[in-house]
Amino acid sequence: MTLKIAFQGEPGAFSHAAAHILFPEGEAVPCTTFEDTIASVRAGDADFGVLPVENSLYGRVTDVYHLLPESGLFINGEHFLRVEMNLLGVPGASIADVKAVQSLSVALGQCRNFIARHGFRTINAVDTAGSAREVAQKGDKSVAAIASRFAGEIYGLDLLAANIEDASHNTTRFLVLSRQRNEPAAEGAQKLKTTFVFRVRNVPAALYKAMGGFATNGVNMTKLESYMLNGSFTATQFYADIEGHPMDRSVQLAFEELGFFTDYFHILGVYPAADAES
Repeated sequence: MTLKIAFQGEPGAFSHAAAHILFPEGEAVPCTTFEDTIASVRAGDADFGVLPVENSLYGRVTDVYHLLPESGLFINGEHFLRVEMNLLGVPGASIADVKAVQSLSVALGQCRNFIARHGFRTINAVDTAGSAREVAQKGDKSVAAIASRFAGEIYGLDLLAANIEDASHNTTRFLVLSRQRNEPAAEGAQKLKTTFVFRVRNVPAALYKAMGGFATNGVNMTKLESYMLNGSFTATQFYADIEGHPMDRSVQLAFEELGFFTDYFHILGVYPAADAES
């Protein structure tokens, strides 16, 4: 049985590329929004969902932080994708033929030096993969797309220039979501992460005291994000990643201390930690 993998965006999007790397034999299920991606997995129309959660240049993907805790899904894994921008043209075109480049405004901004060096006119579009599709459909040698190599392969475009982005460290972290909780065993050689959300009680220094248990028990917290709930300035939820498994004694002690100062706590997933691409 072929697994179905949901992602947000058009075929050839960077989310699609991440899904293809994680599930090379899977059937891609493109979704219009993050909400649609989660709904597809929750309804059983897809076995897994692959969603971006943060980018090294632009920080967190805020919508995903809000959607995950209420999704009913579990994090099963993560993947770090190096975001490489490429100049893609119609078959037979060369850089000398190109007069304009089309892409998402963020992608155009990431390739500002390359665009300026060649004097290209820019065309803002909804996304990178859609730009590749439109350039292929128009068949105009004077217009190229800036998108992933994967998009070029899908839409039959030629690679005119590779890795044209200004920043070489542009990386996006993706999470793998499913309906089932699939926790690896605590014992083993693999490095594990645990992701959870919590809300602190309304008492003085509650967050400071809640975090103290992780420090005193030697648990490394790799991420702590806060975000507002329901538009209220006084209702704040925290999203955290730690190294370790909930069954580790040090993590158990840290969670026990956390419990004294929180009125809500929920584990979103326990999964193997991936190496960030440099």
